[in-house]
Amino acid sequence: MPRSLFWSRTDIAGAEHAVIDDGPGLVAHGTQVAVDPIPWTCRYQLTAGADGATRSLEVTAEGAGWSRRVKLERGANGWRVTTAEQGDLDAALRAAGQPPAGLPGADDPDRLYDALDVDLSGSPLFNALPVRRLGLAGATPDLPHTVTVAWVLAPSLEVVPAEQVYTPLGPGRARFASDGFRAELTLDADGLVLHYPGLAERVDAR
Repeated sequence: MPRSLFWSRTDIAGAEHAVIDDGPGLVAHGTQVAVDPIPWTCRYQLTAGADGATRSLEVTAEGAGWSRRVKLERGANGWRVTTAEQGDLDAALRAAGQPPAGLPGADDPDRLYDALDVDLSGSPLFNALPVRRLGLAGATPDLPHTVTVAWVLAPSLEVVPAEQVYTPLGPGRARFASDGFRAELTLDADGLVLHYPGLAERVDAR
């Protein structure tokens, strides 16, 4: 049966709602809302296979006067990345005194070849992909696992490769590290984030 999950952002004003079906693999769709660097909404559709590796991710971000879309599809020869854009995100950013954004998509999709997982910035849902794929809930504590992800930056939807390290710390806990950032994640029995210090807290129905 599908599950409905809600996270409240703790770093900025924002939230995320996701509906997931974690039969064989993982299928999810969700919505993020946030106010940094300008108010925006992001909607995504995610599919991971029975092996835990991501098959596809489609993301649409929009705000006042602009919208962007990116679709990532992984095949035998690597990632296919397609984009679309309407309006002018950079104009909206400049009007708010913010620096311009990168272009949507990947400048060289071949750089994503080693990525089996995707990550959407600001979303605690996507940490579950490597956690579940690597079986970290039952893995040897304090043994780090390094992964390459296709990192989708919101709201620009620029896609870049990123190296991330997950270290299991015992039942319900894992340390996440990337580019000098570290956080100790609290996970539920299915490997989904309950608490991500400095980013989000899950709000479960009572």
